[in-house]
Amino acid sequence: MKRRNLIWLVFGFLSMVMVPARQVMAQDANTQEDAKQDKIKALELLYISRELDLTSEEAEKFWPVYKKYSKEVNELLADRKRKAKELKGQPRTDAIAEEALDKELGYERKMLEIKTRYKQEFMKILPARKVGNIYRSEREFRAMMIRQLKERKDNRMLRKRP
Repeated sequence: MKRRNLIWLVFGFLSMVMVPARQVMAQDANTQEDAKQDKIKALELLYISRELDLTSEEAEKFWPVYKKYSKEVNELLADRKRKAKELKGQPRTDAIAEEALDKELGYERKMLEIKTRYKQEFMKILPARKVGNIYRSEREFRAMMIRQLKERKDNRMLRKRP
């Protein structure tokens, strides 16, 4: 009888300790993910800065506008990802597929509107060749990151093989 009570006591104690530990681990994972995203964003800004070769006067005017542009783009992408996740669990009927296609085209349209609006804002600050380099630099950076991630994945796969 005492042994059973002791087991229940230990089990209760462990469950009280493990729940907060899981929460801390989940928070730690989120913090690590946020840190990775911050690092990638910093690398992207460094890459864009190098590619644009901004004067100090241009940089002073450009970065606040770019920050607003980047925030709008990221919000649109997050919304797109969230909606896609919601649709993922639904059965794929023609009606749902058509709705998903319309939403995707809507996101593309919104992205084009954002880029067009900010192109005009950037043109007030920078010459046209540098404005064109903004969008090109973003594409190049994304392609470089995707290539590096793929290479890392391929290297991990090669190391796992006997």
